[in-house]
Amino acid sequence: MRIVVLVSGSGTNLQAVIDAVKAGELDAEILAVGSDVPGCLGLERAEKAGIETFTCAPADFTSRPEWNRALQARVAEYASDLVLLAGFMRILDAEFVEAFEGRLVNTHPALLPSFPGAHGVRDALAHGVKITGVTVHLVDSGVDTGPILAQAAVPVLEDDTQESLHERIKVEERKLLVQTLNALSASIG
Repeated sequence: MRIVVLVSGSGTNLQAVIDAVKAGELDAEILAVGSDVPGCLGLERAEKAGIETFTCAPADFTSRPEWNRALQARVAEYASDLVLLAGFMRILDAEFVEAFEGRLVNTHPALLPSFPGAHGVRDALAHGVKITGVTVHLVDSGVDTGPILAQAAVPVLEDDTQESLHERIKVEERKLLVQTLNALSASIG
């Protein structure tokens, strides 16, 4: 399975995928890693692993649609089987999503459909749930509304802060992401 990965930050999910590929635990090739944030740690992780990188920063374009078309064109150049949003913190427009329909995968730090959006961990804590978790899903034109591929539960502890809970979710997120990519690779290959 050939993958293009999009990141915005530290790239810990990306690193989990890179490590799984290197260890022979994931039958995939990461063709390129792109970002909307020049110089982010995720790009550094990719470069260190010898993976091609690119940046498509919204500030370099006059409008969001222009940025979406540029990013879409850049990702399409690789003719990948899958586009993985690994901590990519921008909402992609409907045209971008349609171009990669059924091949655009995202992770979310909550058990969707509960607590969609950028603050899933905070919202779960504020709601007082006893169990939250992580979801790997296909992206559609809504916000965290696409078909669910896999989920893993994470208990909320009595003394959890947003940071402590998010760190435990991230551990499960990395494992679940690699497992889900393996399942997708088997279905493609």
